[in-house]
Amino acid sequence: MPRSVNSVASRARRKKVLKQTKGYWGARKNVLTIAKNVLEKGLTYAYRDRKQKKRNFRAIWIQRINAGVRPYGMSYSVFMGKVHAKNIDLNRKVLADLAMNNPEAFKAVVESVK
Repeated sequence: MPRSVNSVASRARRKKVLKQTKGYWGARKNVLTIAKNVLEKGLTYAYRDRKQKKRNFRAIWIQRINAGVRPYGMSYSVFMGKVHAKNIDLNRKVLADLAMNNPEAFKAVVESVK
């Protein structure tokens, strides 16, 4: 009995990997064994960095709020402590946006906290 090979499924698997590595440099895009390794590594980084992105944005917001409250003689930690004490329900993302793009509104928040 002849050997049975499913070339349709094999080709589909290869094409799937090579399609995902489109745009990579050199052999990473067209040599299957290299492309598989690179793709797996890339997907691992993508998973990890979806989590890290949230941390990075929070750090940016904190820096922007800190820079925004310094002219009013406060530090970030003091400001956030007073915000929570006054039950002002503005998160860091909104406060950072106010500090950058709407200084008058941010000043009103700072004055209400003092």
